[in-house]
Amino acid sequence: MEDRPVPEPAPREVLVEITSVGVCGSDVHWYEHGRIGDRVASEPLILGHESAGRVAAVGEEVTKHRVGDRVCLEPGVPCGRCRECRAGRYNLCPDVQFFGTPPVDGAFTDRVAIHEDFAFALPDDMSDDVGALMEPLSVGIWACRKAGVSAGDRVLVTGAGPIGLLAMQVAKAFGATDVAISDINDDRLAVAQRTGATRVLKAGEDDPGEVDSLLECSGHPAATVAGIEALRAAGTAVIVGMGPEPTAELPLALIQTRELWLTGTFRYANTYPAALSLAATGRVDVGSIITGHYGLDETEDALTVGHRDPASIKVMVHP
Repeated sequence: MEDRPVPEPAPREVLVEITSVGVCGSDVHWYEHGRIGDRVASEPLILGHESAGRVAAVGEEVTKHRVGDRVCLEPGVPCGRCRECRAGRYNLCPDVQFFGTPPVDGAFTDRVAIHEDFAFALPDDMSDDVGALMEPLSVGIWACRKAGVSAGDRVLVTGAGPIGLLAMQVAKAFGATDVAISDINDDRLAVAQRTGATRVLKAGEDDPGEVDSLLECSGHPAATVAGIEALRAAGTAVIVGMGPEPTAELPLALIQTRELWLTGTFRYANTYPAALSLAATGRVDVGSIITGHYGLDETEDALTVGHRDPASIKVMVHP
């Protein structure tokens, strides 16, 4: 633990007192390896990007929030000027300032400053924990949008981690009638069953049958191939999970002969209003994935609990 100067909110920024932060797999990856792909943490870095809290101060020209407002934070602020931003694909902005990604500090801290457009008001009956998880819920929404999930679809979700469990619920909320989810962890599959999965499958053992869309959330190369093989002709595979290696083998002949659509996802864009609506109306039970709570001085335990407890899914840190 160390003291840092309290940030000063710039014009159109709000200073937010952080009350709840979810631990993401990418936080764990940074903590354990000091890098993700070609990005390296060469200097001390505050992690954490799934966050909610209360507005403690406002900068000049702020119009959307007042001191005391409860908000959740979209952790990536794009430049707003580049080609991708101007096309509405601001998640692909090369100059995005994203919490907990070098050199930008994150939310495992008392206070952060952020542009007011990326702080979203929380409903009165929504907890700060649930508000913080609008970030991973947004990943699930973006995956379903990329897959074009709609009424009557058959969807396979591979990987029942936090993202997979939320993506499964989003697919159901989007109207999919058959949503199967696969994993090797029985505890996580039990959560999936409780929260609406049509079928739970033991990865590598159970046959998913034919599906319209694949949401690959495990990052496991074998799961990617198996999921693609389950797609109907002209089906869509969306790669969400990050694998351990930068490359992987794919069944190209199958992709060609079935004319399959294959795409990746990188974070999300314009998803927070939908996330808040899905959570506030109960169509997605976000709280169902929370399995632990830690103080700020226990953050290291929060980052490593997954190695000690196979039932751990999503843990929260409370600055």
